[in-house]
Amino acid sequence: MSSQVLVEAPGVHRVEAHTPRDPGPGEALVAVHAAGICGSDREVYQGNRPEGYVRYPLTPGHEWSGTVAAVGAGVPGSLVGRKVVGEGFRNCQVCERCHAGETTLCSAGYEETGFTQPGAMAATLTLPARLLHVLPDDADLTAAALLEPAACIAAAALKANAQPGERVAVVGTGTLGMFAVQFLKAVSPVELLVVGTRGDREALSRQFGASDFRLRDQELPDDFDVVIETAGSASAARTAAALLRRGGRLVLTGIPAPGADGLDPTDLVVRQLEVHTVFGAPPDAWAHAVRVFGAGLLDPLPLVTHELPLTEFPQAIELVGAGDPKVGKVLLRP
Repeated sequence: MSSQVLVEAPGVHRVEAHTPRDPGPGEALVAVHAAGICGSDREVYQGNRPEGYVRYPLTPGHEWSGTVAAVGAGVPGSLVGRKVVGEGFRNCQVCERCHAGETTLCSAGYEETGFTQPGAMAATLTLPARLLHVLPDDADLTAAALLEPAACIAAAALKANAQPGERVAVVGTGTLGMFAVQFLKAVSPVELLVVGTRGDREALSRQFGASDFRLRDQELPDDFDVVIETAGSASAARTAAALLRRGGRLVLTGIPAPGADGLDPTDLVVRQLEVHTVFGAPPDAWAHAVRVFGAGLLDPLPLVTHELPLTEFPQAIELVGAGDPKVGKVLLRP
């Protein structure tokens, strides 16, 4: 019997029988291979996700991979049997921001798979087919389950616009940080520094392409062209800004706690820093991530440390929040 996770309210969940929803016009039914868990899913379960960014009861799961099992009217039948991943933001497609390709800024309001719409912690997922990105036939679906966080970092890499021969750096050594290293390595920088708080991440950072690794309490340079911050703390953002030369480019992807002390606006102006932020991934970032993955330049598998059945959802949530350095990416398998 197929099953799904249902979070009825903060801290209250059950694993129940799952009935696939037949795809309507413009939709596809996907057999889920795996769904990843991140800090946002922990927020959903604990009840501390910001108001308006979750709707209970809910089947979570915004990071996933799978195979198309059926399609609705108006969707090419050739999609059936293809390996896919899918965008999470359910944008309206008609507002000014959507027409500009900025679908994560859709003015119709926030709707996202796994937060306000049923997610992939289930045997199947039915969603608009326009959100799907087709993978190569030989793609590893376990690795592909990490393409949602990779797409968010692809958005950061596109905004950073690092050029061959530039000096680039990443602050943060979690899943997002390791993806940032791989995307920046692909543009052939002359130097790629990783800055973190865990010395045990040095080997993996260098495996993915870092040329140097330093802890945040060590002496750090201040002449980098591009820095991507992925750690999600205000102090990490300040460290990232301090790494830059005058006129350097900074991309922030982490979300610190509300009310955190931010960057010094005087410093930003005097040093003429170019600052960008990322929340989610628009279509061009998804396409970029899928291309880089398909080209073999993105290797998510070393980041996966645990694969658990849906019935172990609470244990998976605990693993994600335990702070154990041996815990990397946790996947749930239907």
